[in-house]
Amino acid sequence: MEIERDYQKSLDFIYSFIDLSITRNLRYSPEKFDLSRMFKLMALLGDPQLDYDVIHVAGTKGKGSICAMAASIMNEAGYKVGFYSSPHMIDFRERIKINNINMPKKMLTNYVTKLRSVIKSVEKISTFEIITAIAFKYFSDQKIDIALIEVGMGGRLDATNVVKPIVSVISPVSHDHMKILGNTIAKIAEEKAGIIKESVPVILSPQKRSAKEAIERIANIKGSLIIDTSEKYEFKQIEYSLSKQSFTISEKASDLQVEKRPIYEIPLLGDHQIYNAITVYACIVQLRKFGYKVNETAVANGFSKVKWPGRFEVICHKPMVIIDGAHNKDSFQKLRNTIKKYLGKKKVTLIFGVSEDKEVRSMLKIIKPYINHFIFTMSEHPRAMGIDEIEKVSKGLGLINYSTSVIDNIIPSILKNNKQDQVYIASGSIFIAGAIKQLLAEREN
Repeated sequence: MEIERDYQKSLDFIYSFIDLSITRNLRYSPEKFDLSRMFKLMALLGDPQLDYDVIHVAGTKGKGSICAMAASIMNEAGYKVGFYSSPHMIDFRERIKINNINMPKKMLTNYVTKLRSVIKSVEKISTFEIITAIAFKYFSDQKIDIALIEVGMGGRLDATNVVKPIVSVISPVSHDHMKILGNTIAKIAEEKAGIIKESVPVILSPQKRSAKEAIERIANIKGSLIIDTSEKYEFKQIEYSLSKQSFTISEKASDLQVEKRPIYEIPLLGDHQIYNAITVYACIVQLRKFGYKVNETAVANGFSKVKWPGRFEVICHKPMVIIDGAHNKDSFQKLRNTIKKYLGKKKVTLIFGVSEDKEVRSMLKIIKPYINHFIFTMSEHPRAMGIDEIEKVSKGLGLINYSTSVIDNIIPSILKNNKQDQVYIASGSIFIAGAIKQLLAEREN
């Protein structure tokens, strides 16, 4: 089809520029991470990122879940909501949504055609900067009310940091991208806190002490109020299953009786998702202060209807297959806790592949007690760690495993296993999770 051909040509154009996401052994350098290019491109486009309100979300893990839940709630409240995230799991257009609908292929093609000459005029422009600019212009042209903008990496020098948010959010900070952001939690937190703008309130998810201190120091310099969700709010879990969990949220100082507190339900599993939901709740409280009309029905419906694939998502029941985008030490701790809580005595096989800059030994050591068998593989992403490297680490830990560099080879063994007590979990990278989901869907069709 003509639309498909033109769409592919547009993607080829976008990816023909400097793509830092596929650069192996990427390290910080001033010429690579320089916001002046992005400011120049935005100015040439008329600064579309200033045409709507923005909630800007940085952090190591949970950013996407927070954005997805907040976008869902604001949509339920009747607002036109943009949502920009990265990376995509299967479809490129997952990155740019309005009211949870991916940017149409024809629309993306039109934007690439229209902006091609402007894009080419900015020297050393990167692929991520181009995608970000297209999203910001699309949101402006579509006259959205508010956008949830997820930082790509870091914060201070991220291409998204040309926005002027009304609320900034920092999700839990942990070790990731250390060659670029720094090798301590405090240094990484300082980079994340680079999104804090003067006098703009900051919603803070639960943090390690060193991260919290670094963020507070920068917020104080900027004169920005910090709302620390771990100090202000508490929750009580009501029920949980492999399809959803329910809970209440309340202020710690509240005298509202437990039975009168609204019960919220989310299809995202794990205790960490409740903490993400609390961060979203705190965002909504702030948005109400800016005049947004968001009632309790919108909050409850937004939570329950949220769609955010690849987060302990059950994609198949016979046999049970779960995909999870956990890709660092901290998120593997959360994955381990979720396996322990939700899967009980089931026998778990972990389909594992990672990017080349990850703490593989720590990740496998954390998850090892809850895994019966390992399958090591790799995605087609250019930064995927090779099988030999993963096996070298696994042998040092004494892990029982099967390895294949071709992820398709795993599918037949999954499909012929129909044991009730067997669970497959694909994790270590969003690209591994996405590949397994796509391959299983193709077999069903």
